[in-house]
Amino acid sequence: MTTQTLAEALTLTEDGDGGLVARLDAGFSNAPQAMDPTKGAPFGGLMAALGAGAARGGRGIGTPLRTLSIQYLAAARFGEAVRFAPTLTRGGRNVAYAHVVGGQDGRPAVQAPATFGRDVEGPVLTALVAGPPPVESLPATPMDPAFGPWFTRHIEHRFVDGPRLFGENAGRSPELGCWMRCVDGAPLDELRLLFLLDGLYPTYFTAFPAPPAISTSVDLRADLLAETTPDTSPEGWAYFHFRSRDVGGGWAVEDGAAWAPDGRPLAVVRQRRKILPARG
Repeated sequence: MTTQTLAEALTLTEDGDGGLVARLDAGFSNAPQAMDPTKGAPFGGLMAALGAGAARGGRGIGTPLRTLSIQYLAAARFGEAVRFAPTLTRGGRNVAYAHVVGGQDGRPAVQAPATFGRDVEGPVLTALVAGPPPVESLPATPMDPAFGPWFTRHIEHRFVDGPRLFGENAGRSPELGCWMRCVDGAPLDELRLLFLLDGLYPTYFTAFPAPPAISTSVDLRADLLAETTPDTSPEGWAYFHFRSRDVGGGWAVEDGAAWAPDGRPLAVVRQRRKILPARG
């Protein structure tokens, strides 16, 4: 396994044929660190960030990302390049629509439409509020390597009320609050925000006892509420709150939201997961 940095993992290069290419490193696997990382799949947050970068970079779009809706079709392979083919569905001065498909050897792994648009004058209603403790007042909480996926080594977590894993929220609302940033300490940007919006385990893990009901992401929709600039969070921090909305029939639906350190809402996210059958 190589030791690719996050900045390297997010790098896309032109392939000379209208596509963009990234190399997938096993250090961004969703497998537990106690396992061979190649037994897992590339982290969904990384694939979402790459998809957004490809949709923008491949078409020269300069306006902020507003919505990315990504479907995870199949697990891509580590150690090989993944090629993203972007299409500008419709351009415009205020709003642009793009679509991207990413895969290897003609086998699609992800597909995603993306909406980009600039701010204009209009009414303001900021109903999404949060009041977490200051990040500096909370201890760092590394994931237990026996449980935490490989990709979590690229994220610093500071939980507001602890990880609450494996039943600590039983009989209570299945939710979690956590400050997160990428360990490179770089200012928060659009791609790092997408990376972090998938940076925690399923929140229903807090409602049920161990062992966890493992799931795979089927699709994720992220709506970015404000343009992310280097001044948004110079040290890379954002506060995240996640909640399980429904678990049943082999499916789970979870919602989340993110705020900048100054309290500005940054994004909302909804993810659908397919719960895998328990092994006997």
